Amino acid sequence: MYKRVLLKISGEALSGDKKTNIDPDSVGKICDRIKVLHEKEVEIGVVVGGGNFWRGRDNHDMERTTSDYIGMLATVMNSLAVRDALEKRGVEAVVLAAIEMNEIAEKYTKRNMEKYLKEGKVVIFSAGTGHPYFSTDTCAALRACEMNAEVILVAKTIDGVYSADPKKDKDAIKYDTISYNEVLSKNLQAMDLASTVLCMENNIPLVVFSIFEPDNIVKAAEGETIGTLVK
Repeated sequence: MYKRVLLKISGEALSGDKKTNIDPDSVGKICDRIKVLHEKEVEIGVVVGGGNFWRGRDNHDMERTTSDYIGMLATVMNSLAVRDALEKRGVEAVVLAAIEMNEIAEKYTKRNMEKYLKEGKVVIFSAGTGHPYFSTDTCAALRACEMNAEVILVAKTIDGVYSADPKKDKDAIKYDTISYNEVLSKNLQAMDLASTVLCMENNIPLVVFSIFEPDNIVKAAEGETIGTLVK
């Protein structure tokens, strides 16, 4: 059992079958498992993507910085939904934002993050790194380094790391274990390039698994062999 983890959730996971917006049932299933970990006294940081509302890389007509800031706001909306669902389940949670928005979320600092983790609160990191040109993958890697997480649990819409996109290539091979160097040299999509390098330099393993089996969150945190381990 890991004692301090960073859980990275794709925005699409919150939308369920609707593909867009927020599906309360999908959010609830995820938060049910976060509650299980919380009750096992695991210290938990969470980063949620914003792809259910906005995917900046698909908006080629918009200036990149503007598009990225819209994406940051999408992550804040998702973070508030996760906090609300956790609180309804009796789990104390706090949203920390990388940009100023005092009425909605507290500004992120390493000091207040550490304080809340030690108090037993789930800490939800929103608004990415606060800077354009960085993805929520990079935010997850950065926050994992800052909180000294033992592992990043990467909950995706596919069940691991493959040699190619399994949605497009039926012959794609799934890896059970793979090194950072191999992920980088083969340009595999465990996380993006910057975040993979950051994890490699700081020796933080990744466990990549499917969010469509919510129990995987608990299994991964307990060290079970699921999905793909990148180390």
